[in-house]
Amino acid sequence: MIAVVLAAGTSSRLRPLTNHIPKSLLPVGKIPLLQRTLESLYRSHIRECVIVTGFQKAKVEAFVHSLRLPLSTTFVENPRYASTGNNYSLWTAYRNVQGRNMLLMDADILFDSRILQLLMNAPIANGLIMRTTNHLGSEEIKVQVDKSGIVKRIGKDFDPLVAAGESIGIEKFDAKTVDLLFEILARRKDRTEFYEASFQELIDHGSRVHAVDSQGLPCMEIDTIEDLTAANALAESLS
Repeated sequence: MIAVVLAAGTSSRLRPLTNHIPKSLLPVGKIPLLQRTLESLYRSHIRECVIVTGFQKAKVEAFVHSLRLPLSTTFVENPRYASTGNNYSLWTAYRNVQGRNMLLMDADILFDSRILQLLMNAPIANGLIMRTTNHLGSEEIKVQVDKSGIVKRIGKDFDPLVAAGESIGIEKFDAKTVDLLFEILARRKDRTEFYEASFQELIDHGSRVHAVDSQGLPCMEIDTIEDLTAANALAESLS
């Protein structure tokens, strides 16, 4: 299993905090987000990681090297980070992950490290972590599932009332599905859209992706100053 961590964006909604530092390096509960993520990967027995960089890439690379974690890390640049979506960032990692089982993560998530174990230990080939909540709006990546917990729809643009919860941005795929996903991304990468649009195409063509409930463990995505304030409070409860 190889992990891909997407850390390329400019995080404009967090300015001025992100004028000169990428969001992944912002301290949350006094620990930078990216450090939390990489340490969680190591505790979950992941030993290889690809980090997709873009904005302030040198700072990201220098920080990761300074951690000296026993984690084999490769950096891949999205040179078009300012004008493309995270689907393009993911596509840039293809040569590093083709034919491999992949754990995919956004770099702007604060999460309890036990969440990774829930996903890694689930007896399924393809899955995503879903946070069950009744407070879904237009910004959340919503997930609709069938009676077996298999994802039927994923994205922002459907009625929250039919959604079971929110995808927090942590997924795993087996090698066969990884290659199918990147075939789709090769066609869609230049669209300014989230990679979940490619997940939806996978699902529409028969791939089975299970939703794995976060079981109430703390997790949240950080996009705004308000999110960061909430994340600092939430960080006190993390393991």
